[in-house]
Amino acid sequence: MPPRLLGPAEIRALAADLDVRPTKTLGQNFVHDANTVRRIVSSSGVGADDVVLEVGPGLGSLTLALLGAAGRVVAVEIDPKLAARLPQTIGDYAPDQVDAFDVVTADALTVEPADLPVAPTALVANLPYNVAVPVLLNLMAKFPTLRTALVMVQAEVADRLAATPGGRIYGVPSVKARYYGDVSRAGSIGKHVFWPEPKIESGLVRIERTDRFGLDPEHRRLTFAAIDAAFAQRRKTMRSALATWAGSPARAEELLRAADIDPQIRGERLAVDDFVRLAESAASAARCEPS
Repeated sequence: MPPRLLGPAEIRALAADLDVRPTKTLGQNFVHDANTVRRIVSSSGVGADDVVLEVGPGLGSLTLALLGAAGRVVAVEIDPKLAARLPQTIGDYAPDQVDAFDVVTADALTVEPADLPVAPTALVANLPYNVAVPVLLNLMAKFPTLRTALVMVQAEVADRLAATPGGRIYGVPSVKARYYGDVSRAGSIGKHVFWPEPKIESGLVRIERTDRFGLDPEHRRLTFAAIDAAFAQRRKTMRSALATWAGSPARAEELLRAADIDPQIRGERLAVDDFVRLAESAASAARCEPS
């Protein structure tokens, strides 16, 4: 039997039973619309061969919909009270999928692969608004088995993640997300499908992982450091913005030219490939310097 999904009455009843009041601190806004969670699962493209990592399952709205499509769902929940109740909810609403569900009580900002019972292949989550970007980037870095990600975040954050070079909102999240793969907007979610209703709308962002820059953590660290430096002072040219990172404006210009980047360009005009070349240029120059 397919799982039964939660509606507004069920969400409020579960919250009352647990004496749960959504908190801004944990960024809790519970989805109570069955059509919305169906649409999220459909947009994610997950199937019976997927192990889905869900972050912040809350009362289980999206979890139940995922269990109807994926082979297995591993939920990471920071709230011990919510985490403890989820297995019962799955048993009540999706009894045939009980064995396909695991819950781990952990912080998504610090969770490690060893904390999960199985390696996930897809990330599908309604991410807490206050830590959405750090959580997304952390999980993509720590779990290379994730081939796809579909996350719901604030509409403004979704726009920034999916922004392309040259735009006003293109910045650090845009570039870092593209380090892992192809990023795109996957739809919008209205305010009325949440309890409590947030003040702003939400958006879906999809990442198709490519790992075309490899999996070396040091390579990623160097590239991300260059990205951070470039956007720390957006109005400045790369020669000036990277002066501290490189050691001096002259050194920054030298590294930029070695990476075939115009020193007078601004960071928002550069694609992730440019930042990768810049980081590799800096690493190569450092290896050639006398010890």
